[in-house]
Amino acid sequence: MSLAKPKSETIQHGALDQQLNTAALEVLNRSSPRKGWRRLAPFLGPAFVASVAYVDPGNFATNISGGAKYGYLLLWVILLASLMAMLVQNLSAKLGIVTGKNLPEVIRERFSKPVVWFYWAQAEAVAMATDLAEFLGASLAFTLLFGLPLWAGAVLTGIVTFALLGLQARGFRPIEIAITGFVIVIAGAYIVQLALSQPGVEVLGGFVPSFRGTDSLYLAVGIIGATVMPHVIYLHSALTQNRIPTSSNAQVKRLLKFNAIDVGLAMSIAMLINMSMLIAAAATFHASGKSVTEITEAYKTLTPLLGSGAAIAFGIALLASGLSSSAVGTMSGAVIMQGFIGYRIPLFVRRSLTMIPAFIVIALGLNPTDTLILSQVVLSFGIPFALIPLLMFTANRQIMGKFVNHPLTTLLGWGIAGLIIALNVYLLLSTFGVIRA
Repeated sequence: MSLAKPKSETIQHGALDQQLNTAALEVLNRSSPRKGWRRLAPFLGPAFVASVAYVDPGNFATNISGGAKYGYLLLWVILLASLMAMLVQNLSAKLGIVTGKNLPEVIRERFSKPVVWFYWAQAEAVAMATDLAEFLGASLAFTLLFGLPLWAGAVLTGIVTFALLGLQARGFRPIEIAITGFVIVIAGAYIVQLALSQPGVEVLGGFVPSFRGTDSLYLAVGIIGATVMPHVIYLHSALTQNRIPTSSNAQVKRLLKFNAIDVGLAMSIAMLINMSMLIAAAATFHASGKSVTEITEAYKTLTPLLGSGAAIAFGIALLASGLSSSAVGTMSGAVIMQGFIGYRIPLFVRRSLTMIPAFIVIALGLNPTDTLILSQVVLSFGIPFALIPLLMFTANRQIMGKFVNHPLTTLLGWGIAGLIIALNVYLLLSTFGVIRA
């Protein structure tokens, strides 16, 4: 296997990248004077960008609904879903590091041209549907926080995401730092929510696997089935493919270990945020007997129950989630186009085009929450197309060389893939009334 890395066609190295890459290579060569967190810092970033997809506006809707209706019952489902996400995102990042190519590029090399074009079409549909939901989530947050019309919130969302995407001109690290900052804001907002909602020790009972009727099972299916985001499986492999250039198997081996730490930290934070969403909803809405199913309803109900501070914290978290995940969705779309068909359009052009569906939804007066749910149906359709090739390629010694998956990792991966695919088929069939939920 050759370790030569092709030049990235998505993000170029900037001055900060060069500085941190020098520090990273010193660590990989065991010649760095850095200790503790300073030693780890050059390797952190890609997983934090990917983790945003796990705390996007869709997660807000699902977790709030689950907590309001069933209390702490489904906390164990979030734990299970998060552990699965850790493995999948680690494999995606591993593919990029070892091969120097992102997942769409490897698919283009390994599959026939008609199959590749089909893959590109469905991946674009998934990326656009996801971006629509995330863009609407940020627009809704502007509306809730500042009392703006939804269309004005959409305009502000477009402006901020343009600014975020502009950071890519300076390399990998600036946008990684910005996205990580948004994740920290979301986490901070939910610390405030938890402090105000004052959950009790009964939270621990939520980690005991159980259900409460068919409806709770259906909601659990929704939480797990929407865990793996196909667009960030594609993106994560691109974020790692040329981030830290390596020249030997020894360097790659050590880089994979640091990458696993990056994934573990980022996905753990995302898991804790999702748990906090459900816990806060349970301690606030379920405890008071309030039935809350929509994001707007949750925001308006928080003020009389916990005060305006809780509502503002909720709105800030939703805004940070929507803005960051919308930018990440646009980045994913660029990777999908470049990887599958070898063609690029400027990110600003893509951002402009992907804003159009959101403005159409707003102009037609469609319910943002209903639109978000529909986007999740489209999203679920794309999961097998990203997950199955990822498992095939990382288990292929011809592609991965000595870094091929351990047989137990492959077995676990296929088990997770089978579960997620089965749950998403169930969701699709129940959504269209083929079977009863």
